[in-house]
Amino acid sequence: MKIRRYKPGEEIQLMEVFISSVRENAANYYSQEQLKAWAPNSIDHEEWENKMNRINPFVILDNDIIVGYADLQLSGYIDHFFVRGGYSGRGIGKQLMNFLLQKANENEITELSSDVSLAAQPFFKKFGFKTILRKKVEIRGVVLENASMKKNMLINGN
Repeated sequence: MKIRRYKPGEEIQLMEVFISSVRENAANYYSQEQLKAWAPNSIDHEEWENKMNRINPFVILDNDIIVGYADLQLSGYIDHFFVRGGYSGRGIGKQLMNFLLQKANENEITELSSDVSLAAQPFFKKFGFKTILRKKVEIRGVVLENASMKKNMLINGN
């Protein structure tokens, strides 16, 4: 598997990863109504493209297929972290998170933070993230639960 920066023109593949990740990987944690609000059937392509350009994520590829993506902002905030539906349990998320941790160290980022879904919280905890605040957020008129999580990079250096 190879990790590299996203390239303009890959927005549709990233949208596919996002939608399949939410609908398949989070299906046991949220209702169908919540999943459809979070990852609706129609997403504004221009808005999505602008978002991907803004967060400038890293992608992980299995041959030429993008199987996951995640960003790391200079502030230490991880806005998106998604593994394609059907690819869970193959170590993709682990490789991607280890890559982000390495990038954080290279950029001397001392704290990572993210707003993490119920489905992803156990995964983030394995990497030393702590729950700071449990929240309810409204997306397209539907309330979902998530948590603000943080990881101090100065403890154990990773």
